[in-house]
Amino acid sequence: MKRNVDFLVIGSGLAGLSYALKVADHGKVLILTKANEDESNTKYAQGGIASVMYSPDSYEKHIEDTLVCGDGLCNKEVVRMVVSESSVRIKELIEWGVQFDKNQKGEFDLGKEGGHSENRVLHHKDNTGFEIERALLEKVHAHPNIEILHHYFAIELLTQHHLGRKVTSRTPDIECYGVYALNTKTNQIEQILSRITLMATGGAGQVYAATTNPFITTGDGVAMVYRAKGRVENMEFFQFHPTSLYNPNERPSFLISEAMRGFGGVLKTIDGKEFMHKYDKRGSLAPRDIVARAIDNEMKIRGDDFVFLDCRHLDKEGLIKHFPNIHKKCLSLGIDITKDYIPVVPASHYMCGGIKVDMNGRSSILNLYAAGECSCTGLHGANRLASNSLLEAVVYAHRSAKDSVERFKNVDHCDSIPEWNAERTASPEEMVLITQSLREAQGIMTNYVGIVRSNLRLKRAFDRLLILHNETENLYERTTVSPELCQLRNIIKVSYIIIKCAMMRKESVGLHYMADYPKKFSPAFS
Repeated sequence: MKRNVDFLVIGSGLAGLSYALKVADHGKVLILTKANEDESNTKYAQGGIASVMYSPDSYEKHIEDTLVCGDGLCNKEVVRMVVSESSVRIKELIEWGVQFDKNQKGEFDLGKEGGHSENRVLHHKDNTGFEIERALLEKVHAHPNIEILHHYFAIELLTQHHLGRKVTSRTPDIECYGVYALNTKTNQIEQILSRITLMATGGAGQVYAATTNPFITTGDGVAMVYRAKGRVENMEFFQFHPTSLYNPNERPSFLISEAMRGFGGVLKTIDGKEFMHKYDKRGSLAPRDIVARAIDNEMKIRGDDFVFLDCRHLDKEGLIKHFPNIHKKCLSLGIDITKDYIPVVPASHYMCGGIKVDMNGRSSILNLYAAGECSCTGLHGANRLASNSLLEAVVYAHRSAKDSVERFKNVDHCDSIPEWNAERTASPEEMVLITQSLREAQGIMTNYVGIVRSNLRLKRAFDRLLILHNETENLYERTTVSPELCQLRNIIKVSYIIIKCAMMRKESVGLHYMADYPKKFSPAFS
């Protein structure tokens, strides 16, 4: 089966939905999502979206906070652009129906998170992403030019390679013509041709055993672009959220929002002693890379499985009002956050690298854009400032849409792409082979390529992952395609890229902390 559209959007989070709304007045838009339409990392974003709203805050302060957090590797021009465009994008979200919390004065109730010098995080209680997803889906459903296909798994980008032309990473004019996508309800692979394609597939938290990300975050977009010889960079910078709820029987891990520390929560060891002052003068509100390493270090030297977040001293009514879902979740486990310590532990959370794009969201592959967590814009550098992710997604969706509308009329559909090669008639292997390989890959990444790394650990990870890679590629080549097999393949590919990038960077910077090259200004970690 073949479909022709003007704009193809892969992913249904903030980046994908806002892009679709902006291009829909100019042509036919198709959104592919491999699960339900609302299942995305956006949906699980608790804290909020950062934006300068009131004095004494300023763009300059937000810019400086972002640059400091990025540890010297941010693109300053990109940072200034994203921050300066934040207010108008927030206004647009509000016009689309997103309801951010306000205080008794009628002003936005701005939160403060790690690395921020001012209160500038707009939120909707502790489920901001859910509120944004709700509002945008409502707008998308009302637009006659937008169609959403649920449970469609994008497998492969269509390029000149599918026309019989050899394509390498040095090919200067690689073009994207659309995708092959698996309809998981019919098990048929369809050809979807587009003039312009936006990759908005989100992150890759499932690369690690413990993650706050939903099961769909398997790095599909990055893996597809890498296989298509597109440019991917900065994948060594993977952010671990310092505070996921310690509950070993639950996966994904439940996120304890950083906004709770902004509200006044304090990190303590199991014996009730504060420790963050040993690592950073900002204490529990230091940037995430520092807090995650500090917690990891305390757990290792003490032999503990978790640390505590203490909110017992905070205003009870205010705490429950601001964090009703966290309160409800903890109560279900017998933890009253107003009276009890909250056990927390770091978990993989956000991919700061990804598909390299310019300031208009263009990737190195012609007619292919990327926005949101799967992209690498230069905003985050070596470490993401809290709540800058949703801001980046909406700014780059806007810029990508504007550029796409100017280009798409000059792009023709490529009608000579062959149908999917279905010669692989062997039945799928037992699911146990896929699940066991997934478990092994996640174990390798967690144990050797986590918060603290070393040359020895990276080499060991690379050698073991290579065996899994070869086994999985062999399985992929000779059996019928399934979502589980494709996701395993993508997880292994993304893991490979993370390891290769980590091995190439011979220094400790931001989220990439190497025991062989410790930072001189961080004695607690040396």
